[in-house]
Amino acid sequence: MRRGPSEEPGMHTERDNSNASMMGAQLNRVPRCPHCGVASPHLFRVWASSGGTVRNDGGQTSNWAAYCCTACGAISTVSGRWNGKQFDVTGIFPAPKTAHEDLPDRLRTYLQQAYQTLSAPDAAAMVAGSAVDAMLKEVGYPDGSLYSRIDKAVADAVLTKGMGEWAHAVRLGSNRPRHADADEPHVAPAQAAQSVEFAEALGNFLFVLTKKIERGIEAATPSA
Repeated sequence: MRRGPSEEPGMHTERDNSNASMMGAQLNRVPRCPHCGVASPHLFRVWASSGGTVRNDGGQTSNWAAYCCTACGAISTVSGRWNGKQFDVTGIFPAPKTAHEDLPDRLRTYLQQAYQTLSAPDAAAMVAGSAVDAMLKEVGYPDGSLYSRIDKAVADAVLTKGMGEWAHAVRLGSNRPRHADADEPHVAPAQAAQSVEFAEALGNFLFVLTKKIERGIEAATPSA
């Protein structure tokens, strides 16, 4: 079973000596920023609850804090509990992106790399393009240019017209940094994020949804 982001071993916050009831001043041992994917991010606290939050269901209380990534400036919300020496992190929101396990291994690798390079937009755009390329090959379009294979998938109703147009945008975006385009060689962060979003959506459409439907049919079919 894959380890979830709230189960990372040894993840904790540095104790804030000014107020031990609050979450730590820095969040340590987080492999990547949940937003930009930069490795070993510097996450500093911008807000914290003054003690455990109140709950009426009898469950164990948690402290909460918000941390800012110095690389991208985005905020992540964290829950944690004091273990006597430090705060153990029990949850990070949003959770770091993980490519779905129903994707074929090669595609999952490309998509995971795309998530992890969002802080380097050119790299993210190129890997997102590779993911789209690999997905089309996986569903039976191995030959010819990516341009022609996208059009063939649209003609065969494997992709909708809109998906084909988005796939071409991703293709062009990945080509610019790969070929060092003279006029516009670099990809903006928002464009890279859109390319990765499309690669994720295409993977869900072509593979994850199919697997989910197969499992649903199997579960609903009475055993002989």
